Amino acid sequence: MRTAAATIQSVGTRYRTFSAKKFRAYTLGNINELTGFRHLPETARRSVRIAGNVLPFKTNNYITDELIDWERAPEDPLFLLTFPQREMLHPPHFERMAEALRDCESLTTIKQTANQIRLELNPNPAGQKSQNVPRLDGEIVEGCQHKYNETVLFFPREGQTCHAHCTFCFRWPQFTGLKELRFAAKETERLVEYLRRHEEVTDVLITGGDPLFMTTVNLERTIQAILDADIPHVQSIRIGTKVLSFWPYRFLTDPDAGLLLDLFYRVNDSDKQLALMANFSHPRELDTDAVQEAVYRILRTGTQIRTQCPILRNINDDPQIWAAMWRKQVNMGCIPYYMFIARDTGAQHYFGVPLTDAWRIFHESYKQVSGLARTVRGPVMSTTHGKIQVLGEMSLSGDAQKKFVMQFLQSRNPDWVTRPFFVDFDPELNWIDEDALRKANPDFIDFGA
Repeated sequence: MRTAAATIQSVGTRYRTFSAKKFRAYTLGNINELTGFRHLPETARRSVRIAGNVLPFKTNNYITDELIDWERAPEDPLFLLTFPQREMLHPPHFERMAEALRDCESLTTIKQTANQIRLELNPNPAGQKSQNVPRLDGEIVEGCQHKYNETVLFFPREGQTCHAHCTFCFRWPQFTGLKELRFAAKETERLVEYLRRHEEVTDVLITGGDPLFMTTVNLERTIQAILDADIPHVQSIRIGTKVLSFWPYRFLTDPDAGLLLDLFYRVNDSDKQLALMANFSHPRELDTDAVQEAVYRILRTGTQIRTQCPILRNINDDPQIWAAMWRKQVNMGCIPYYMFIARDTGAQHYFGVPLTDAWRIFHESYKQVSGLARTVRGPVMSTTHGKIQVLGEMSLSGDAQKKFVMQFLQSRNPDWVTRPFFVDFDPELNWIDEDALRKANPDFIDFGA
């Protein structure tokens, strides 16, 4: 069998070698080793230390060496992606954490304070714990979610961490040590049996955390179990990842980089399609030689790369940024997929953009790009009932009140998909919750379903 490594070597003109880069993580324990961080004002350093005790903090030497513009920190958008800020916590939460640290309480008490605050940040939104967990013979299938008919999410235990922690991450509870908030699977047998019994499932999304933090051996164990099961209705395997943004050396110089590319090639050489659901938050993440070469090598294996990210105040809430990002992604061979709305968890109050502004930014950026980039859909909210897209704003005939026009792109009830409905316009609205949907009262929604 021809391997991905052999395929990459054969193309010749684009294949580039890179010096090995050893992964180095930075947390609150060794943050002062960063020269750029030490040069920040004391108030900025204190902000990171306090907020970083609540919102999980981790960055790495690729981000600090090749992405962050330290001359612009702490306002630099790539700095804000991984360094928690005072404003990312509500003032009472920040002061409570600051007081616990200031009083030099025990590490146990400090952790308890942090966990109390975390539980007030809506840690598992959109019914992740209450409604999305599948059952097999009456028992929960650990480490899985099944919200939409076609797609099952799988959270392998070894993949429930990342090369860095996004400050906007809606799955931040995975990294806090609170086991009751965490999704993780120890084995794949029950996943495979669940897939066998559910013929409506066509896609398995391996997610986290970041599955590509796993060694190739561990990732292969999960994927090979799905391939060996030979389930005809499972057609696609997806991997949700931020690795291209935060550690592209995973495909270049990591010890098992070649094995990982070979695994990708083998999946695509079977009867399944492999897709990376890659998260890019800012065009600068696409600029390094490392990420461009990594994308090139992945695409040579036949793997699709679909790109997605939330619109984030203080980081990318500008149509020029999105237009530039989509153009660059298309130029690199990627497929723009989603512009999300920041979920109602964690630091949403800091990152969230009102729906009217999010739609305007989407509209202004979308109209600047060619049809190849217009595969992207947005702005989209992943709510309890499904993925809701804001289609625009309008005033109904005979009704002076302005309305949002929306539709479901995905739903627990497939019959709701693509059916437009109206929501009362509110310039401050940044999320559609259960109450807003009930008030909108689209006639096709059965809230008891």
